[in-house]
Amino acid sequence: MKKKIAMILSALLLSGAFAGCGSAVEMKPLKDIKVDKYVTIGEYKGLFVTMEPVSVADAEVEEIMLDMYTGSFPQEKGVKDRAVAVGDTVNIDYEGKRDGVAFQGGTAQGALLTIGSGRFIAGFEDGLVGVMPGETVDLNLTFPENYTNAELAGAAVVFTVTVNYIIPAEMDDSVIVGMGIEGVTDKEGLHQYVYDMIYSYRESIYNKNKESAVLNTFIDSCAFEELPDNMLNKYEELARTSIQREAQSAGISPDNYTLNYYGMGFENFVKEYAMEALKHNLAMQAVANRENLNINDEELDNMLLDYAAKAGYDSVEEFVGETSKEDFREYFMYERVLDFLVENAEVSE
Repeated sequence: MKKKIAMILSALLLSGAFAGCGSAVEMKPLKDIKVDKYVTIGEYKGLFVTMEPVSVADAEVEEIMLDMYTGSFPQEKGVKDRAVAVGDTVNIDYEGKRDGVAFQGGTAQGALLTIGSGRFIAGFEDGLVGVMPGETVDLNLTFPENYTNAELAGAAVVFTVTVNYIIPAEMDDSVIVGMGIEGVTDKEGLHQYVYDMIYSYRESIYNKNKESAVLNTFIDSCAFEELPDNMLNKYEELARTSIQREAQSAGISPDNYTLNYYGMGFENFVKEYAMEALKHNLAMQAVANRENLNINDEELDNMLLDYAAKAGYDSVEEFVGETSKEDFREYFMYERVLDFLVENAEVSE
């Protein structure tokens, strides 16, 4: 549970989820608290974590390339002068009926299907081999007994299928150009574009997972004393207000919200979150003090100006609202220390 709360904490804190949530509980700014009274930090440089390296299989790239290409393929370029063969991608219309009545989900127009892919139930793709574009065939088939839709499991059905055209296996550069991807004019360019897209997405996940792994390793190395009630109360109030707002936006009760998203009741979540959030911030502040990573007043003002401008606010005051500037200072400090921990970590892949 501690690990789960820690992951939730970093997600909420780093996304600024509490921005705009003022707190009625007064306490010193975190930078002015003698945090060493409450936490003894462990080693924080050279934290060792193990990560799976980012990788992209060529088969994944080819599959997405094919989906993108076939989805953009113009009808007028379709092959219509030969029969369908295994390996062809075809554009089809179909309607499925059970006892003469069309069933839900069994009808489509302009669907794309690669013959031999196994996407459709047994017999569907085989039944199209040898069919000429423009022809319509009836396929008498049976859904498998373990089919996910219980109403169709084991049912005998008839699919009426029209093959509209075949998409040639060899990619046409003019079709790729017509996809409108800047700088992509041929198959090789499309391959690189798709590879880079997948890699970039996985790299972002990798970096977030690395942050979480480093953070968890650091917090696990810390020892905490009994935490002050006034600080816990502030964090509980912030968590309670934020979750209530999120739940209201989702149209459900706070209890259902935390049960659905975090697997625990509202009040239990608030207490666990507050405890872990406070521990994290105390530990991060301790590192900031040792490594001179605190946010001074000039830096805070400049950061708030930048955030306000990017968020489209006319002034820092409007952006900050009821939130204390010190809460933003803690947020920026947390980010800075987290970056420091990650930069100094040792990652094994």
